[in-house]
Amino acid sequence: MKSHKKEYQYDTVTEAIAALRNRGYTLDFNLEKDQLTSAEKKVNLKTEHFHIDEFHRFEGNSNPADMDIVYAISSKEGHKGILMAAFGTYADAASAEMLEKLKV
Repeated sequence: MKSHKKEYQYDTVTEAIAALRNRGYTLDFNLEKDQLTSAEKKVNLKTEHFHIDEFHRFEGNSNPADMDIVYAISSKEGHKGILMAAFGTYADAASAEMLEKLKV
């Protein structure tokens, strides 16, 4: 596992999500072509309106190509949430600008 911020390291995706939620990342973000959305609060964030505070990469036990990334995201407006992405699978659903922002 690789982590953007070394002070937080997790062994599993579940552990990372639970810890991030405890630290205030409560929204569930979904990736749309050129923005992140959250149905809970009807939040839509373009790339210039959010920051990736940290990310955690997890490789699958049986297949190293099975990789998930958990992003901790905050917005300029004070929204905090989590985006889960299977490594590589968001490529078709995202704009070039969004892919650049999520590149880790």
